[in-house]
Amino acid sequence: VQLQASGGGLVQAGGSLRLSCAGSGITFASQRVGWHRQAPGKQRELVAQIGPSVSSVDAANGRFTVSRDNSQNTVFLQMYNLRPEDTAVYYCAVQLWGRSSWSYWGQGTQVTVSS
Repeated sequence: VQLQASGGGLVQAGGSLRLSCAGSGITFASQRVGWHRQAPGKQRELVAQIGPSVSSVDAANGRFTVSRDNSQNTVFLQMYNLRPEDTAVYYCAVQLWGRSSWSYWGQGTQVTVSS
């Protein structure tokens, strides 16, 4: 199983970014996929997640939207109105059916929001 996260970059406050998480060796459609982030000096935190039967979910008071494209076996994190405090390395992860922990992780993609 491999998860490939991409789409990070440098953006000004108020801007938008869309992150992608492409899976191989696993079918995203039947799994819970989560986006996590870790800022310098802070613990990793769950930002948003999407269940196996859900096509899209809003998070962060509507600033983030998680969606999936089953034909591409890809999950997206669309981020709007970004803030400097959103700066972090963003990771996607898969939680296998029936498990309580995250089983597989991607390599992370850096998001930097300048003020």
